[in-house]
Amino acid sequence: MSKSYWLMKSEPDAYSWDHLVAEGEGTWDGVRNHRAANNLRAMKVGDEAFFYHSNIGKEIVGIAKISQAGLTDPSDPEGKWAAVKVQPVKKLKRAVTLKEMKADPALAEMELIKLSRLSVAVVTPEEWTYILDLAKHVPTA
Repeated sequence: MSKSYWLMKSEPDAYSWDHLVAEGEGTWDGVRNHRAANNLRAMKVGDEAFFYHSNIGKEIVGIAKISQAGLTDPSDPEGKWAAVKVQPVKKLKRAVTLKEMKADPALAEMELIKLSRLSVAVVTPEEWTYILDLAKHVPTA
């Protein structure tokens, strides 16, 4: 069974990469967009996700893995919304900014670019590999 890839946005002043690292495992909850919630429901244990700092920074800063899937959001009293648990895998050698990704034609079809308000997005295996490669190199621009 193949692994899927995702991008999960969080405002770093609310829940940052450093928070996740300090906790060792965090609950990804509070998502109230149907498409993003469906993406959470589609996640499987072992899938990996880019951890994206939204609002402040606007950049991919690390990689997390899904440690528990198929949870009901504990912040939802009606039990309609989805959640997962995530664990940090590693911080990227360098953050990859939204500005950099928007300027790159190879990423023009990425959900992060096309559906910019989506808080939990699909990342194709090709996009995943491409962004990991970008994170290894200092941009020349």
